[in-house]
Amino acid sequence: MDRVAVVGASMTRFGERGAWLRDLLAEAGDACLDDAGVEPGEVDHLYVSNMASGEFEGQTGVPNMLAHDLGMIGAYTQRVDQTSSSGGAGIYAAWQSVASGASDLTMLVGGEKMTHRSTGEATDVIASLTHPVEYKHGVTLPSFAGLTARLYLDEYDAPRESLAAVAAKNHKNGVDNPHAQFRKEVSEEEILDSPIVADPLRLYDFCPITDGSAALMFCPESVAAEYTDDYTVVAGVGGATDTHVVHEREDPTTMGGVVDSSADAYEMADMGPEDVDVAELHDMFTILEVLQLEDLGFAEKGEGWRLAPDGVTTRDGDLPVNTSGGLKSKGHPLGASGVAQAYELHQQLTGEAGKRQVDADVGLACNVGGFGNCVTTTILEAQ
Repeated sequence: MDRVAVVGASMTRFGERGAWLRDLLAEAGDACLDDAGVEPGEVDHLYVSNMASGEFEGQTGVPNMLAHDLGMIGAYTQRVDQTSSSGGAGIYAAWQSVASGASDLTMLVGGEKMTHRSTGEATDVIASLTHPVEYKHGVTLPSFAGLTARLYLDEYDAPRESLAAVAAKNHKNGVDNPHAQFRKEVSEEEILDSPIVADPLRLYDFCPITDGSAALMFCPESVAAEYTDDYTVVAGVGGATDTHVVHEREDPTTMGGVVDSSADAYEMADMGPEDVDVAELHDMFTILEVLQLEDLGFAEKGEGWRLAPDGVTTRDGDLPVNTSGGLKSKGHPLGASGVAQAYELHQQLTGEAGKRQVDADVGLACNVGGFGNCVTTTILEAQ
């Protein structure tokens, strides 16, 4: 089986955008076609990662609409919805389409339009992914995050400041990302003094509501050089689920979907955590970055909280994490986030990350749906 290469990548500015989803998707799609040097009519498959265009915007049929807008009439289209891990699931689907031989050129575009809704409305749409029993009792993802953070801090005697270090690091990285929603540094003191949202987590422990889009172009590695000399290869990819009801998990501070999906990705790539040079993790809440560091094998259980305060995960550390600014600073347009993670890795591995550039040949992205309900882990390798 021929390996699958990424020969083009793009990302819109994330934040509060006046454009609707249709326009955001087209913006990223056009830019990706240009980056790959591909004509619209050459694309066989077009995938759109999106969680809730119907709920947020009253708009369905977005893949067909995008095919029309980009001039890809005749291409096979499909929407990929896996809640907040829709982008990662889209990468898996696009990889499968090329790896199977069904498509010679596949484009993935992920996007979401959210900011026109109030915080309460957006939170309610996102909370609909929880189990109906949890949802009817008013459970939201921020409340899960607060409960899990309290359990973790108490169980492993971790200081509250360790989570503030994660947020401060990612905000600092976001300053150098021209696509990020928040491009300003925030001190640990400001983070610890910000309003409580779900104790012990405060305002700066949470990512923002965001509009935006990102795109990737995939083809067989054997023909990648026909499009560009600077491409990356999907060395490994894996997807997995955990219990839908969070309280049924043996240990709520372990996300089985992260453990299982990364194990599959590592096996496919014939690599381990020690081979990864840079990582983009799903820091919808600061505690999630810590948990993923452990579940991905970068830290022992109960030790992940030490990596940010010790400088391990800073841009000049041994394992730079969220050089893009992460969801925390870059923003979290649900369907686009996993695609944007891969965009950042592609930029890093091809030496196009500008001021954010680190020395890296292998990158890992972990895109989490819900509170670990579904996860996709992708490993990209420079060529």
